[in-house]
Amino acid sequence: MDDRDELLMTPGPTAVPPDVREAMSRQLINPDVEAEFSSFYRDLLEKLATVYDTDDDVLVLSGEGMLGLEASVASLVEPGDEVLCLANGIFGEGFADFVEMHGGEAVVHEAPFDSGFDADAVADLVEDRDFAAATMVHCETPTGVLNDLDEVLATLQDAGVLTIVDAVSSLGGTPVPTDRIDVCLGASQKCFSSPPGLTTLSVSDRAWAKVEETEQGTFYTSLAPWQDVDLPDDNPPHLPYTHAVSNLYALEASLDRLLDEGVENVYDRHEEVARQCRERGRDLGLEPFAESEALCSPTVTAFRTEGQAENLQQRLETDHGIVVATSLGELADDVLRVGHMGYNADTQRVERTMDALADVLD
Repeated sequence: MDDRDELLMTPGPTAVPPDVREAMSRQLINPDVEAEFSSFYRDLLEKLATVYDTDDDVLVLSGEGMLGLEASVASLVEPGDEVLCLANGIFGEGFADFVEMHGGEAVVHEAPFDSGFDADAVADLVEDRDFAAATMVHCETPTGVLNDLDEVLATLQDAGVLTIVDAVSSLGGTPVPTDRIDVCLGASQKCFSSPPGLTTLSVSDRAWAKVEETEQGTFYTSLAPWQDVDLPDDNPPHLPYTHAVSNLYALEASLDRLLDEGVENVYDRHEEVARQCRERGRDLGLEPFAESEALCSPTVTAFRTEGQAENLQQRLETDHGIVVATSLGELADDVLRVGHMGYNADTQRVERTMDALADVLD
């Protein structure tokens, strides 16, 4: 497969297509002094907005996807702000750490890791408290759980609560309700199948207003320097810092692949490959971690493998040259994950992975 012996089927970083890697080797435009960069960057943001399906501002920051999680909290949360953190996984819980780190008061609403959120319980919390913002994760990558956020987001929007959503492992692979999200976070190395190193965001007018009234205690992890960035036609842009140009070239190639296929077709491909993966797993006696089919992500499947995950992972790589992932934290040895997002949402790649898994389970 491509030019490496091993087949990388992890849920990010994913395998990077040859044309995306080739794009990364292009001769650099200097973003600080060359006017050509302005038009390139403007076109890139337009393509990204199409994938986000939003009229909100879209940003690209130089830094792995975790940068977006911290920057959104750092930019929007003031000391003493109450922030509702919806958590049914490790990354949902991690938002609370960022809130506390930046002086806010995290109110964590927990749900079991294998289930979704109780929209009625969230509504009761919102009615009783004055939250400045709410954080949540669309796809909890360590467990393969895709949260249905529609009802929760509607409740928060009606209450005037700003919403920050980690869609890092769902954006570009399945629909994301960006029309109800104030800050929607993505990353290059997941469904875009681009190299790690870039964070993507959409930012609503409501979120920008909150950024403007919030004292910014950082620079690199602040969104404020990116508001109203000037991209003139005949002059170089005025960016907060020198951008990761080669990574941007790769991201553009990834977006071109996605848009050429058609966003809806991409979603359908992910759904079909995820169904194939789960069916093959069940044939092998493996059940998805999520408690229901509706909660299973189209971008990553997490199988319950009590006490076997690390051994299976090692044997898949050693015996078959296939790299998959275990889960994180306490579930590390109880959950085996197959990433089928972006370039890896491919029938042949999933079939080869599941054939190998059948062998090591035999």
